[in-house]
Amino acid sequence: MHSRRQFVRSIAAAGLGVFAGSSLSRLIGAEATPERKLGVALVGLGSYSTHQLAPALQVTKHCRLAAIVTGSPEKIPIWKKRYNLPDSAVYNYENFDRIAENPDVDIVYVVTPNALHREFVVRAAKAGKHVLCEKPMATSIEDCDAMIAACRAANKQLAIGYRLHYEPYNLEMTRLGTQEVFGPLKHINMDNGFIANFNNWRFHHELAGGGPLMDMGIYCVQAACYVTGKEPVSITAKELPKKRPEFFQDIEETITWTMEFPGGLKADGRTSYNEEASLLHVDAASGWFELHPAYGYLGLRGRTSKGPMDLPHTNHQAVQMDAFASDLFANRPNIVPGEMGRRDVRYLLAIYEAARTGKAVPV
Repeated sequence: MHSRRQFVRSIAAAGLGVFAGSSLSRLIGAEATPERKLGVALVGLGSYSTHQLAPALQVTKHCRLAAIVTGSPEKIPIWKKRYNLPDSAVYNYENFDRIAENPDVDIVYVVTPNALHREFVVRAAKAGKHVLCEKPMATSIEDCDAMIAACRAANKQLAIGYRLHYEPYNLEMTRLGTQEVFGPLKHINMDNGFIANFNNWRFHHELAGGGPLMDMGIYCVQAACYVTGKEPVSITAKELPKKRPEFFQDIEETITWTMEFPGGLKADGRTSYNEEASLLHVDAASGWFELHPAYGYLGLRGRTSKGPMDLPHTNHQAVQMDAFASDLFANRPNIVPGEMGRRDVRYLLAIYEAARTGKAVPV
């Protein structure tokens, strides 16, 4: 039912709803490749930049690694050697604003701890650069608004690092849900987490804005929205008792929530730093469809009540960055804008409020 041949046929066709004019068309290179690749500066050289973004920028078609920005001087010689970067492509957090003078940098990708997103997005916009910002967009609505306003004032695009909007399996889940291929949706179940045995900035509320909900749970919140094509009307939630309270002193360990959508459809989410999980399951009137695992970088698997999905696997980060570059070349809005990031921060904060008060929070 979901063969590679059918997938290619679907995205090549012009009139198939969610496929038409969507990010799927960008997966197959619908646009002519510009002669010049756009330069990307990575702000923050942690694990994601090191192991995902920088390697992806070696295989992108429309962009390239042009500069790095770091607060860790010991990382500079490693990155310079690995990626053949000149001194002029290296910045620290203090002299970052000088990136405005670097014509090789077109896009700034902010990969700092969540609480620092606002600062560097605003500074990047003022420096005249387009901006990609990792999720969650920020830790407060006020910060989101400031980031959006700064990019608007600079006439620069702001996109959030929602890579799964460009990923074939999640796009197929979106098609099956929004087109009601198996009939009206009845219930959604989302679960995402891992067992944490380390301690970095993500485990400190001041920098992360929360625990696994901000890191892993946001994928579930996103999934509920893109599978339904709708926004929730209310949220209830509960933080579960901690099994390792000495480890999770500043953040939640496990939290569950329910998003209620128009018409009574409910999506149950669960995220944890003490459980291994990666599931997106949807029950509909005449069948079901799911991804398991659903949200990781590799090895996504999908199936439905009529058979398995057999879709292409992609380099998520490379496709995401190429799509953003393609949008800039075409002078069109991106599909994961700051407004979407702001919406999701609102939902995350509503989940925390619902867990704290024990009451349903309208959104």
